[in-house]
Amino acid sequence: MLTKAYDADAELATPTGTAQNFFLIDAGSTTTAAGTEVKLTAATTDAEVEAMIRVVDAILSDATDAAANLGATNLRISMQDDFMADLMDVIDKGVGRLVDADMNEESTRLKALQTQQQLGIQALSIANSDSQNVLSLFR
Repeated sequence: MLTKAYDADAELATPTGTAQNFFLIDAGSTTTAAGTEVKLTAATTDAEVEAMIRVVDAILSDATDAAANLGATNLRISMQDDFMADLMDVIDKGVGRLVDADMNEESTRLKALQTQQQLGIQALSIANSDSQNVLSLFR
């Protein structure tokens, strides 16, 4: 933006049709700007100063627009970052609830199996005691 050529004539309310290209910074061989660098010398005329002021105003306006776009982009990125952090928290809580639910289900299943085992042992114990009673009758 600082090395880009701006036409001072195009910045007038009613352009004259005579191009007056200026750029703010001379970047040496890397510049794509064609025209005159904005700088004051002893030979600078009042008309050139006014043209340079228009160009600097245009550059300032473009820089302000670019800064506003960067600010808006920064805000969107910040909002997305906050959203992702909240989403990760919700997912972590959901996974925790699923694990807790699975643990409760497995705990209930284990208690049921333990109860079945105890009932089986008691049934065998009763069956063994009944057979002993029947054998004692034959003695």
